[in-house]
Amino acid sequence: MFTKDHIVQVVENTRINITVHAIRRMHERNILMDDICEVLKQGALIEEYRDDYPYPSCLIMGRLSDRIFHVVCSFSDPLYIITAYEPDLTEWENDYRTRKKVK
Repeated sequence: MFTKDHIVQVVENTRINITVHAIRRMHERNILMDDICEVLKQGALIEEYRDDYPYPSCLIMGRLSDRIFHVVCSFSDPLYIITAYEPDLTEWENDYRTRKKVK
């Protein structure tokens, strides 16, 4: 089973692949690969998607300076960056870790 510590180890050993989707979104959102790596190393694992295919994945939240990021990545080796974004308070509580309940 993969853990946050495993993700940090994979990132530190630069065993990372980035999906085309992630590259496009990072470019659109002005998110750098260095930002992604820092969030993966320093951030908190806030959701797990164990049934995702082809690999289980997770959502990691981290703060860099004045920006908060969410990064979705696989629990695999190499690690796949699936997408990255700045969470929107219309969908997330003020802690950026808790999804708002759908009414």
